Amino acid sequence: MARTVLPFKLAATEEPMTAQSGLVLHGEFIQGVGFHRWLEQEMPKPGSKRGYGAVPHVLPFVLMLTGGGRALEDLRMIHADRALRSLLHLDHLPSTDAAGDWLRRAGEEAGLVGLDRVNRRIVAQRLRKLERRTHILDIDATQIVAEKRDAAWTYKGERGYMPMVGHLAEAGVVIHDDFRAGNVAPASANLDFVKACEARLPQGHTLTAVRADSASYQADLFNYCEETGKTFAIGGRLDAPTLAAIAAIPDSAWTHYADCAVAETVHSMEATHKAFRLIVVRHIHQGELLEEDRPRYHVIASNRSDSTADALIWYRQRGEHSENDIKELKIGFGMERMPCGQENANAAFFRIGVIAHNLFVLFKHSALGNGWQRHRVVTVRWRLFQVPGRLVRHAGTWTLKVAANVAADFAAIRSRAYDCMHDPAS
Repeated sequence: MARTVLPFKLAATEEPMTAQSGLVLHGEFIQGVGFHRWLEQEMPKPGSKRGYGAVPHVLPFVLMLTGGGRALEDLRMIHADRALRSLLHLDHLPSTDAAGDWLRRAGEEAGLVGLDRVNRRIVAQRLRKLERRTHILDIDATQIVAEKRDAAWTYKGERGYMPMVGHLAEAGVVIHDDFRAGNVAPASANLDFVKACEARLPQGHTLTAVRADSASYQADLFNYCEETGKTFAIGGRLDAPTLAAIAAIPDSAWTHYADCAVAETVHSMEATHKAFRLIVVRHIHQGELLEEDRPRYHVIASNRSDSTADALIWYRQRGEHSENDIKELKIGFGMERMPCGQENANAAFFRIGVIAHNLFVLFKHSALGNGWQRHRVVTVRWRLFQVPGRLVRHAGTWTLKVAANVAADFAAIRSRAYDCMHDPAS
């Protein structure tokens, strides 16, 4: 008999077991809201009758990314989970090699357009539940470092990609993404991106405000917001005219706080049709030894009509709604690295990551109870998705057995999911 540290025995079982029984609840929910149907309707059909459709390709990706996977090889964990596959009726799945080939095909225009239409349906479902028709858009570019053969050098001096992401602040969902090469400047075509986000809103919904960093400090974007009645708050650039405007602010106009001073002035650019508010934040930082302290400025261009402090607070909220949600997309859903050597395949993978993120937001706010909404996916993963379970069959019926301390929560989540799916407003 083998010697062991602790006095217990090991034994094998042929019963289907899963380490991710909570992921079954998520899979059941997204099937109930129509995700399978949307994929079948919006995605290109396979080239032959023997080919896999979109569902067997996309659903394992969504489950893998939601469950914590990062690479194509992590799809093997979905393939090997007999209990999960049985309960979600994933009878036949393509291999990981076939999944990579499918990403390359899906990265062509028709596949990306299909995935975009699927995402629009998810966003519409979230907005229907939110019961809100006016929206704030936060846009930002984010670098993804990737040592791929077609990856270009970014302005940060690393090879990779620079996708643009648009968030609806209150809804917490990504309404649009534009997967860009690394050498595309974050300031490129931002007005077109804002218009693309606006075009993806469901009928009857309007975009009322735009927030962005200094990459969007552009006259055409300011003019568009003014012409269409949108509020904006956009980070400014410390160019020569801006520094001259700051220098002209009298000392008496500054409001002093513990760590900074705040003032504002009126400013314009050569191509803007109207002047705008320029909110200036002056920070004092410690200089090098034997150097005098020098002020450091941060400026925000805005057309809001409220107080300086309120406009500054409103602008800084984009950190929670955009920057932190991009971190959730990249770190929580594995979009900080790309699996393929081709940009178009990685564009499809990134858009599937966006879809997985938005489905999770929809699941969190629709099926989970109060107290779950503030949690990121990593918390929901270890508290719910990664609960082990055993699948047994009795009298022709499958039963998923989980620990007694979570069984009631599982039942309540399934009940709320069912009510959500059968809500006449859905």
